[in-house]
Amino acid sequence: MAVSVEGLASAVKGRVVGAEASDYDDSRALFNAMIDKRPAAIVYCVDEGDVAAAIGYGREQGLPIAIRSGGHNGAGLGSVDDGLVIDLSQMNQVTIDGELARVGGGALLKDVLETTHQHGLTLPVGIIGTTGVGGLTLGGGIGHFSRTMGLTIDNLVAATVVLADGSVVQTDAEREPDLFWALRGGGGNFGVVTEFTFRLHPASVVLAGPVLYDLDDAADVLRWYREFVPAQPDELGIWYGLVSVPPGPPFPEELHLRKTAALVVTQAGEEESAALREARSFGTPLLDGVGPVPVPVWNTAFDGVYSPGDQWYWRGDFVEEIPDDAIDVHVRFHESVPTWKSTMHLYSIDGAASRVGNDETAWGYRHAKWGQVVAGVDPDPANAGAITEWCRAYSDALKPYVLEGGYSNFAMDEPDRVRGMYGANYDRLAQIKAQYDPDNVFRVNQNIAPAA
Repeated sequence: MAVSVEGLASAVKGRVVGAEASDYDDSRALFNAMIDKRPAAIVYCVDEGDVAAAIGYGREQGLPIAIRSGGHNGAGLGSVDDGLVIDLSQMNQVTIDGELARVGGGALLKDVLETTHQHGLTLPVGIIGTTGVGGLTLGGGIGHFSRTMGLTIDNLVAATVVLADGSVVQTDAEREPDLFWALRGGGGNFGVVTEFTFRLHPASVVLAGPVLYDLDDAADVLRWYREFVPAQPDELGIWYGLVSVPPGPPFPEELHLRKTAALVVTQAGEEESAALREARSFGTPLLDGVGPVPVPVWNTAFDGVYSPGDQWYWRGDFVEEIPDDAIDVHVRFHESVPTWKSTMHLYSIDGAASRVGNDETAWGYRHAKWGQVVAGVDPDPANAGAITEWCRAYSDALKPYVLEGGYSNFAMDEPDRVRGMYGANYDRLAQIKAQYDPDNVFRVNQNIAPAA
């Protein structure tokens, strides 16, 4: 659909890229190369005024509107065919004020981590540094520090939001409290967040790294993991994963591309705790890669493996128990993993993250102990079918052992699963949606329909 963007270009200070632009293909590219969307225009907003003008233009022209922070969404929901992409990447400032950080809606995790590190502070976020803060936060935000510092949303104290009518509001626990509640886990359904204010935590160096085991030991490692981690102090974070050893340093050549069962460990500070010492003593690892590392380096350690442009298909679920039958499923699919980048992670989300009530934020799975993601990944488009089939089969085989619903940040475009993603909070979210976006302008997301 050809759309004239002249009116938009004159209404905003930022650059507008239309389909005729020489850099259109670069501008529309997403992290997941399996998604190939062709928006009518992409507007690189520089402030709230640009965002408001872009929303107004999209509404006047009847264009679907997508919001892009880092473009990492697996389903490609940061873009839209024949519609308008509001790109926030130019709004990426990070300002530190004491133990608070004000973060632009287009900042990447690595931007935040590098800046906070200069002050001896950090924020619990995801594990890939090129992820956008906006999408990660609005969906919840799990990662290395979830047990220790809570979810990313648990550290959100305020936000600046451009609403569907173009107005700009400030929201926190006292101002627009329903909106603030909904933003913490309800995704991009309610407005465009142009600035987040986060509470930070003292942390500069961590003892962190992978402890890798032979795949034949996977069942034993997973049985140990399910019992050990929930009993440990919050200071210790461990996620379990199916991981093929990357073919390069710092890994020894004899392990390159070997499929392993991995315990990925994080503990703030350089003094090894008793819990970490006990974790590292389990079994007979192929490699113990735990050592002191600056937080930003650790939190971007996977960036080189998972760079933009791979084919991705992923599914996420929440897990409360890991019975032996589920472990059997994991082992079976570990053995049949189709490509070396394909993976499964079980993130520990008990500890600090579990001590928030299910109704205190829109993220309604505080009773889960783990966030599970199965991801088929490969750079070759010829393998897209194989990685998709493996991911779906793996995820489907685990359905009897996961909670109903799933994590919105680890989902493809699956409208039938959306109600479950928000669980018992869906109806309240639909009421808030009706208040702030009654026309469902912000619908290119894991969409919550406005309540009638």
